Order: sequence, then structure tokens, then C-alpha cells
Amino acid sequence: MTYFQQIGKEPVVAKNGMAATSHPKSTEVAVEVLKAGGNAADAAIAACAVQCVVEPGSTGIGGDCFWMYAPAGGADMLAYNGSGRSPAAATWEWYRQRGYRKIDPRTPHAVTIPGAVDAWDCLNKHHGRMGFSELLDPAIKLARDGYEITRRVAFDFKVFGEALKLYENSSRVFAPQGILPIEGDTHHQRLLADSLDHIAVDGREAFYEGEIAEDIVMYLRSLGGLHTLQDFSRARGNYVRPIKASYLGFDVYQCPPNGQGIIALMLLKVMEQLGRPNDDPLDPIRMHLETEAGRLCYALRDAYLADPDVSDVPVDELLSEDNIDKMVAQISEKGAIEDPGAYELPNHTDTVYISVVDKDRNACSFINTLFQFFGTGLLAPRSGVLLHSRGSGFTLERDHPNAIAANKRPLHTIIPAMVVKDGKTVMSYGVMDGAYQAFGHMQFLSRFLDYGLNIQQAMDMQRFFPNPVDGSLRMEEDLLVKKGIKLEALGHRPVEPKHPIGGSQAIWIDHEKGTLIGGSDPRKDGCAVGY
Repeated sequence: MTYFQQIGKEPVVAKNGMAATSHPKSTEVAVEVLKAGGNAADAAIAACAVQCVVEPGSTGIGGDCFWMYAPAGGADMLAYNGSGRSPAAATWEWYRQRGYRKIDPRTPHAVTIPGAVDAWDCLNKHHGRMGFSELLDPAIKLARDGYEITRRVAFDFKVFGEALKLYENSSRVFAPQGILPIEGDTHHQRLLADSLDHIAVDGREAFYEGEIAEDIVMYLRSLGGLHTLQDFSRARGNYVRPIKASYLGFDVYQCPPNGQGIIALMLLKVMEQLGRPNDDPLDPIRMHLETEAGRLCYALRDAYLADPDVSDVPVDELLSEDNIDKMVAQISEKGAIEDPGAYELPNHTDTVYISVVDKDRNACSFINTLFQFFGTGLLAPRSGVLLHSRGSGFTLERDHPNAIAANKRPLHTIIPAMVVKDGKTVMSYGVMDGAYQAFGHMQFLSRFLDYGLNIQQAMDMQRFFPNPVDGSLRMEEDLLVKKGIKLEALGHRPVEPKHPIGGSQAIWIDHEKGTLIGGSDPRKDGCAVGY
């Protein structure tokens, strides 16, 4: 299997502005917006709208969105949680009385009220310079006139697209005559073009109160969903206070729970204490230490992470030095922990990422998601909106912090991030791929800041991930061949993943030289471009 690791690309350097996304069309549009006088907020929205068309397996307006924004490159970080809530009728009792044991990701019950358009609207109204009509126009034209299927998008259709054939609406759009698009094909989403056009004219209300909402609600209810128009009309994300942790003299900022940014911070703190056994980030002992840190941190994630509006999420305790010390003390270079299960804390009573920096050094870290590839696979018939599967992140364990309840947000994996040094934002970065993201943040930052790789090398380097679902250690192909036996000897179970591990983009801001340095992951089709 190819892992899209065409190693050898150099970092991109520019002076005025830069965008890094996972699709070339998206990056192109973002840079055009910057050149036309838009700022980083404008460019991120326009880029994401394009990706909602050209990367349909990864993202869409039927998904969720988080963003962070650093005005003028300062340290006064703004963050927005655009994750959707469950319907008002989605109580734990409703599901258990009907025999449900989990929320299936391919059902209407996995659809929380999509938060993406609300998050775009807030970013645009509060921080943008251009109107929705200008920003969404490129995406509308691509959806209506056609866009070319790129290599990684074709791979996603091949590996994950068969499920779309099970659904009449999705099949009609993505697999006419039963044939999925392949690389080089031109594809259209004309219904989606019309919906984007409505949003361009009428803003968020077109999605949450108009014909689009009616179409989505009627479709989901026809399949047994509990959604109502009232659920849509009252949908709102909210500004949140970022959380941070120090790593090697830098401050790393993340959105707070219900996202897993806190897990990325815990991983960085653990790895900073453990240090590095030598100068090779792929030394088996280093890989083992990262794996053990991941197993411990993800066990705590699955035990405690939830919607803080409904459940008590012990953020301070999770990031406390006592908790970090406790995890570090459990990790040994000699072998794997037998059971990394969660413990009581001390004192405790497929996604796209976009990074943009403009000429004024406003920085935007932006992430938009459908969760699983192609989300639920459910596509609303008149609006062409493909719906996400974030609700499958809930549990049906009654007393669990992340148990499903009315108007509640599930555990979320998407996490935009920023890095600050001496009171200035020096990097906007993010990593894609569901649960991997928190681990991926640690891997990228440690390779970049600790091991001294350049911004592109830190992304190119082979990846591994301790899968919290089945306990395996996913290792990209060449790494599995070269290091798998040694990791197995340390008590791990190496396996080859079914798809590339993650994707990432980042832009470094050199305030002293007045330049920007960007990179984009070879596991995706995208690129970093500056001017």
C-alpha cells in the first residue's frame, strides 16, 4: 500500500501571506483571497468551503468545526467550539429502552446538529473582512461546474466509498450507475452548489432555519432520527478559553474539552519528562516510550473526556504535575504496561485541517470534519448535504461522563492548535485523522521542536499510533518492516493500517526575519503556498 510519502519536498518560504491545506484547489483559493485583500479568517473559510466540495470523504457543511485565531500574531488567542449537540429527544433512556448498545456511525442517531456553518459565520462576522458571497463563490463554482478527482481523494473513494452505494441519495451523487469516481474524473455536486449559494446569500440562517434544515430534518426523521427544526434553529457554538501547556520553552495552545486537545498537552508534558534516549526519533526505545505515553493518556481520555457543560471534566487534574508524574512513573524502557486502564485522578471530586497567516500576521488554525470517511454516508436528498457521524462518539454507559443525553456534545477528536513564544504566535498547525490527532500533535511537535527536523521533514517522517480501540500498534509500512519486530519484543502488537496515518499542515512565523515557513503533509493531495 502506498502511504503518499513522497519525501523530498522542501518547506515553502514567503513574506506576505501563506496558506497550507490538504487540497491544492483549497490552497489556491485561500491565497487568492489573501491577495484580494482578505485576511486569514476569510481565507480559511473560503478554503474550507472548497474542501467541502472537492474532499467529500473528509469534510462537509454537514459536519463540525473548531478554530483558533491569533489577531496580529499576538498571544491573545481566540477559540471557537463549533461541535454540534444531540437532539433534545436523544436521551439515554430512549436508546436503552429500544435495545441500543452503541450509536452506530452509519445511522441517523450518529448525526448531531452540524456546527460547521455556525462556526464559519462567527469567524466571518467577528474577524473577517469579506462577505460570505465572495468567500463561498469558488466552492459554488466547483460544485456546479465540476472538479477533478485528485489522487488521495480517489484513494478514499476506493477504500471507503463502497458504503455510499448502500444509500440511494449518496449513491446518486457519488456513484451514478454504481461507479465511484477515480483519479482524473470530473465530478459535480450541483445540489450542494445550490445549498452553498443559499448560505452565501442568507448566511447561517439558510442552513439552520430554511429549506436546508427542513430537508435534513425530514430525511433524518424518515430514517428514525430524533431531530427537529427547533434543534436546528437553536444550534449555536461558543467561544471557549484555550488551554495551554509549556513544552521545551514554548506555550502550546489547544481548545478545551469536549475536544481532545488536552490529551495532546498531556502527551507533550509526559514526553518532555521522559526525554529522548538518543538523536533518532524512530529509535525503537523512543517509539516504545511514545506508545506507552499514548496508551496511558488515551485511557484517561476515554474515561474522562466529555462535554463540560454537562459533565465535570477535570482539566486541571489531568494537566497537573502530579498526574503527569504518575504516568511517567509507570513507563519503563524495558517493556509495555500490561494494563494502561484509567485510574482515579488526584483531587478529583476523516477531517480537514487548514492553516493560514496573512500579511498582518493574523493566524488562523481551522479544522472541519465529518468524522468517519464520508460521515454517516447519509445525504439529504434536496440539499445535497452529506451528514457527519460525530454522535457515534457518545457512549451508552449510563454513568459515563460521555454518555449520550439531550442537547449534549460528544467527545470530539478535532483539535486546531497554536504555538506561542515570548508573547507572539510562532506557529499555526494541526493534524488530521480522528483519534490519532492528539498523538499526532505530539509526534509533529517533538520531531520539529525537540529533534530539530524542519517543518516539512517533521510531517514526512513515518508514523505509528497505539490504537485505543483494539490495542494494536499501527505502523506505516516501511516502519513496520524495519522496526516491527523490535516493538513486538517490547510487548506491542504491530499492524499495518488500512489507510495513511493522518495528515498535517503548519505555518511557522519568523517575526524577526519577517518570513513565513510552511509545510503540508504528503499523505494528502495538498500543499503550502505563499506569496
